[in-house]
Amino acid sequence: MKRYLILLLFTFQGLMAQVQFEARVSKNTLGVNERLRIDFIMNVDGDNFEQPSFDGFRIVGGPSQQISQSWVNGRSSFQKVYSYYLLPNQKGTFIIKQAAIEYNGQVYKTSPIKITVTNAVAQERDPNVQQQQQGGVNGNEVLNLVAEISKTNPYINQPITVVYKLYFNGIGVTGFKELAKPKYKDFWNQNIDIKQLLVEEGLYKGERCYFVVLKKTILYPQKSGNLTIEPLSLDIGIQVPRGRDMFGRIVTDDGNKTVSAGAKTINVRALPEVNKPIGFTGAVGKLDFKVTPSKTSLKNGESLDLVVSATGTGNMKLFTLPKPVVPNALEMYDPVHDEKVNTSLAGMSGTISDKYTIIPQYKGKYAIKPMEFSYFDLNSGSYKTITSPEIMIDVLDGPMQAEAVASNKSKNVISKSEQFKYIKPKTILVAIAKDDFYGSDLYYTLLLLPFVILPIIVIARKKKEAIDSDVTGNRIKMNNKLAKKYLSEAKKQLNNKEPFYIALEKAMHNFLKAKLHIETSEMSKDNIRELLLSRNSNPETVQSFINLTENCEFARYAPASGASIQQDYDKAVLIISELEKQIV
Repeated sequence: MKRYLILLLFTFQGLMAQVQFEARVSKNTLGVNERLRIDFIMNVDGDNFEQPSFDGFRIVGGPSQQISQSWVNGRSSFQKVYSYYLLPNQKGTFIIKQAAIEYNGQVYKTSPIKITVTNAVAQERDPNVQQQQQGGVNGNEVLNLVAEISKTNPYINQPITVVYKLYFNGIGVTGFKELAKPKYKDFWNQNIDIKQLLVEEGLYKGERCYFVVLKKTILYPQKSGNLTIEPLSLDIGIQVPRGRDMFGRIVTDDGNKTVSAGAKTINVRALPEVNKPIGFTGAVGKLDFKVTPSKTSLKNGESLDLVVSATGTGNMKLFTLPKPVVPNALEMYDPVHDEKVNTSLAGMSGTISDKYTIIPQYKGKYAIKPMEFSYFDLNSGSYKTITSPEIMIDVLDGPMQAEAVASNKSKNVISKSEQFKYIKPKTILVAIAKDDFYGSDLYYTLLLLPFVILPIIVIARKKKEAIDSDVTGNRIKMNNKLAKKYLSEAKKQLNNKEPFYIALEKAMHNFLKAKLHIETSEMSKDNIRELLLSRNSNPETVQSFINLTENCEFARYAPASGASIQQDYDKAVLIISELEKQIV
């Protein structure tokens, strides 16, 4: 009997040792626009499967379960697989944590897996795969993000534009979120504001479709060679038609798709070295140069402003102006730099200037030497130099330079009889009176201060404890505060449909929580109507409140004009105000 027990024990241990539970991924490195498949495979029929938290990813497919069992040469094999399809939320390195199952009273876990998400990668388009992923019915759907570059072979500091357009056809676009922002290394860049997204018609690969301009950027390359613009990647919320219902209405499937504009390479040419001026500081464009004094004739003690400016189109913020050279008799202070520059898709244009304050020290006429300013002209492909005229400054009065030097020399001569004039021969000592701290007014004030402060602290603490213990009251105050906050947020978002309705819906929910003392789980339509009517609310006002709440969810995904959004906001303010008066 003992022999059979030992044999049974070893057999059980062998079976336990054969339990395998592991996680496998389709790849460990993928682009931000690629999908990842992960399978959790076990060779036993485990129970209570716990999926890991997929931090940095979202589930776009699964879990799907597959079970297979076979008999070969009298031996059985079993396999159960849980499969997921994941889409990265952003670039970076992420850890897929452990999954767990239970088998024969023991817990088995998989090993963590490290996944690296890189920039978006180019993907070959398979019409069959595209149709399956998007749920299309005819395979003619278009959804693509394109980066249009104005120039691919510019000079250093020559402006180029990048316009990101989303082309679509046969697919409804409900929103988008940036997964990876483009990086412009070795470029000076500035985004051009787009006040409103407009849907326009255009051609994409010879086919007529719709497009939306999502982003405009002006770039100034700062070095020569092949420079790479990293891609913009978006997560697009889509609605794909899959047929019609029995009434002829189009039925759509909601989903998400990741699109990328792809990396772009710009071949930047260096500025020519032939005939490059010595004083060239990197100005490129079409520019004019001026040196303007505020006055040329002044009295001693007066000052003048010398303005050195460049006007035109070019890389206005990316070069320095020459510095004037003035005689020693003119004292010149550091300049005040000013920029009045507009940036559009055509590039930067406007005026930059340095204003120097100059104060003359002596009477006479002084010349400010001519100044040279050089820039590279893109139209002619050559360097241009502008020379300002010489400026004469006439100081009408004041000491002559030679007289001032002689006067300074005479002032520096001190006679022997006066060299110790300011040293006193006698010392006068003055006693310093000191008052004792003990018995002073400050002493008694500090002595009595604790007896005054301690009662105040005790009273304040008791009041705070009473407030903290009032859980219901605090919750009501918090809900009131949140209702006002979200109503104010809705007013700020009158021009943005989806954020407006989200904020308006939250404001109305928090108003109910504050007034009816209920939680989110209790907010059914019938329950809200019953509670409001029991608090003496007007039935018409209650029905208007419920209708507006239902309209918020519908309006987030339906077309809406600015007038209808304003009407919904005014209606919400009016309804909340009326309920505030009616609820007892």
